[in-house]
Amino acid sequence: MYKLTWYWVLAIAVLLLLCTLPGALSAPTPDYTTTYTIALQKDGSALWTVEYRTPLATNEDMDNFENYSRDLNSVYLPQLKDLMQRSAVQAAASTSRQMEADNFSGEAVVQTSPTGKFGVVTYSFSWTNFAVSDGGLSTGDAFAGGLYLAKDNTLVIKYPHGYTVTAAEPVPDQQVSDGLVWYGVRSFGAGEPRIVLERPAFPVLLGVLGFIVILIIVAGFIVYLKRKQQPESDDLPDDPEDQASRLSEADLVTLEERIVKLLKANGGQQFQSEIVKVLGMPKSTVSSTLNDLHQRGIIQKVRKGRENLIRLIDNSR
Repeated sequence: MYKLTWYWVLAIAVLLLLCTLPGALSAPTPDYTTTYTIALQKDGSALWTVEYRTPLATNEDMDNFENYSRDLNSVYLPQLKDLMQRSAVQAAASTSRQMEADNFSGEAVVQTSPTGKFGVVTYSFSWTNFAVSDGGLSTGDAFAGGLYLAKDNTLVIKYPHGYTVTAAEPVPDQQVSDGLVWYGVRSFGAGEPRIVLERPAFPVLLGVLGFIVILIIVAGFIVYLKRKQQPESDDLPDDPEDQASRLSEADLVTLEERIVKLLKANGGQQFQSEIVKVLGMPKSTVSSTLNDLHQRGIIQKVRKGRENLIRLIDNSR
């Protein structure tokens, strides 16, 4: 069995190399899930968060994780800092923009869930001028050599409130309220993923007439939003009796285990409406439990039309 430290260092190295080398590379698929989150800022900088989650199934797994945690700030965080700073220098040369990677931090914790114990390592740092800020935002050129997402890897690019997406290449697997999501296995081409964002600009009108026109526009926009905000089928509220139902901690753990077993029995994925039907539980209870599993990285929720497709992240669990 490979050591956990080798897995994480390899994952970091692969990510950074693919940002700068002239072609996408592939890497072995280790037994962990990885989420890369890039939060774009209005000034073009980006806040990066890289989260690694791996099961701690044996004493050896726990020993390796504790050893890694002990050396995180003294060994692995400096390695990440060196790699990312060199990557920013190379990206700056490629884009002709001054860039800098800074404000590095790292954390390692053990999390316990109904499906077992997991070691979670989180790295974060900032990258100045990662995107072009010219009234809107555009990003992607810093990925000079493209990017590779291995199995069970997720890339999330978030953008500031008020911005709208005018172009995204390739098309994301999922779009949430403040970002775009891609799942592995996937190979991005040079300069991808490419995103162009626009911030709506409302004209400044002077005088009383201009003020009235602005009020009319705002009022019409609010009415439009209220008409468009119809609940999706999976998110419709249940009866008051269903909403009032509560589960004990033991029953909640049992329900989570039943959902995981049901997903495994159906190839690792199933529509949320089918899960509700099979379990015979209130929609609000199942939805709350799925949200909890999603937040802990056990499942993914993918919007398919008016329904949620629930995917088990690691079908071997």
